[in-house]
Amino acid sequence: MGALGGGVTADETDEAEVEPRPLVERLGLGVIALVIAAVFAGLAVAAFANDEVFIGVMAGIGALMTVWAAASTVRR
Repeated sequence: MGALGGGVTADETDEAEVEPRPLVERLGLGVIALVIAAVFAGLAVAAFANDEVFIGVMAGIGALMTVWAAASTVRR
């Protein structure tokens, strides 16, 4: 590891060349993330229907963040 406050360089890591995940694995992770995003979206709708604005907003943000993570996983 580098000096205090210094970053870790590429030659200091154990895995210098990391292979990308296979397409099947990325698609599977993306589908799982979309299912979780659908759960968050359902929670947001239910919360807004019961006038729970804070929980609805937080669940909506969670759904958007999960979709973003799924897209970035599949895109790699």
